[in-house]
Amino acid sequence: MKRVDQKSHCPINFSLETFGDPWSLLIVRDIVCYGKRTYGEFLHSKEGISSRMLAIRLASLEEGGILVKTPHVTDKRKEVYNLTPKGELLIPILIELATWGATFDDQTSSPGAWIQAVQDDKMGSGRLNLTSNSKERLAYFLSSYHSASDSRI
Repeated sequence: MKRVDQKSHCPINFSLETFGDPWSLLIVRDIVCYGKRTYGEFLHSKEGISSRMLAIRLASLEEGGILVKTPHVTDKRKEVYNLTPKGELLIPILIELATWGATFDDQTSSPGAWIQAVQDDKMGSGRLNLTSNSKERLAYFLSSYHSASDSRI
């Protein structure tokens, strides 16, 4: 059952209650980087989310205003999920998480050049310069990850 009350009104708590579980961010990653849009496409992601958990997380992200669900254009039996403008604001967070993980994971398959490019792209404020191609950078990074992990399986 979905919690209606928050543990606190701390902004970090609010963020974690909205999208703080691993599955939610992986769903957002799949939309941004791999163009996945349907339930079946999410279900076949490498991380192996269960059908029940996927349904719960999609509903929660939709309820939280991160995703919007619309009927598929050609197959009315399917629904398509897209990021809302609020959801698109998670892209810089994904980039930062990917950079942090790539920096500290001893077995990372991410290209060092990508990590350096993201670091170079930061403005004096310590935040990513979103006028650059943030989506493309994240997609490039994660596509190299998936290519490398494909060869390990």
